[in-house]
This record gives sequence, structure tokens and C-alpha cells, in this order.
Amino acid sequence: MRRIEKRLDPATRLAAPLVARAAVLVLPFEARCRSRLRAALVGGEEVALFLPRGTVLRHGDLLVADDGGLVRVEAAPQDVLRVTAPNAQALARAAYHLGNRHTPVEVGDGFLKLEADPVLRDMLERLGMQVEAASLPFDPEAGAYGGGHRHGHDASFEEDYALAQQVFREHDHGAAGHGHGHTHPHDHTHGHDHRHGH
Repeated sequence: MRRIEKRLDPATRLAAPLVARAAVLVLPFEARCRSRLRAALVGGEEVALFLPRGTVLRHGDLLVADDGGLVRVEAAPQDVLRVTAPNAQALARAAYHLGNRHTPVEVGDGFLKLEADPVLRDMLERLGMQVEAASLPFDPEAGAYGGGHRHGHDASFEEDYALAQQVFREHDHGAAGHGHGHTHPHDHTHGHDHRHGH
């Protein structure tokens, strides 16, 4: 079984025929977030991924196998929600609330796309969004997952924010074992010792 341990820098320019001949690895987003993975290429060959911890593969990424062969990553169709809005401000508001929930989001021209989730769908529809379930490739913004969570809520979002919190409370308490209890604590103490020994 071939091992894949290297991802080429996206800025690397390779000849188009070389890229076109590369083996293809089609993975859903969840699998593209895993640095250790056994998977099958298009055609059936099994490969083992041993990528640096924290690697998130994007659609179009090029990987190098231990025999020097190229492998091109493609985003697999999966269950997603395609979100549209009556205007740009409303779509930005939806993006704000999704970001506030650490939700990976793909930003398109006039739409947002996220992994299918009934709680998020309910919240978005209450915010006035048009939400359509679909099976599509999903390639969210880099850096949309994990850290960087801010707690400053702009005054213009207070009403929407209260609605979003209400939706999640209803789902957290109304659906036992649903697994969406996102009320995780955030520790903002930094452990600095400010005594100066005077």
C-alpha cells in the first residue's frame, strides 16, 4: 500500500498534463480533516495518508506518494445546506451566526454552503434565509474551523443573536442526546502573575 506523507504547496506550478494524469482521491470534508486515514483512490487502489497533524485538505490539493506519484484531492458530494438570502446584509448576518458557532462554511457568489444540520437549518430559516438541502462537494473557507472565536457582539446583531441562542437552547433541551450542546466554556484568564515584588 502506498503511503502519502506530503502535500505540495498550493503555489507550486506543475504542468497541466502532469496534474491531469494524477491519481484522484475523492473525500468528504470530514475525511479531509484527518491526518491519518486509509482511503481508496478512484480506480480502487488503497492508500494510507500520514500527513502533518492539523492538515485540512482542500479541493484541488496535490499530494505526493512515497513512490513519487501525484494524487489530486477532490471534494466528494455530501449532504449540505445551500443558503441564500434576500440581500447581501442578510447573508452576512447568516455568516456571522454560523461563524459564531465555529461552523465550517463555504462562501459562494450569493450563497453559503454548510454541512447538513437540522439545528442550524432551523436557526437560518428563523433568520429569514432560504435553505435548500442538496448533495454537493463541500470546500469550506480555510481557517473556518477551530480557534479565533470572538465574543464581541455588535449591537445591530443583538436581536438576531438572542434568537440564535433561543433556537439552540430549545434544541439542546428538547432533543436529548442530539449532540449539539455548544455551550462550551471559554476561559479568558491568561494566568499572568502581575506581582512585581516591590
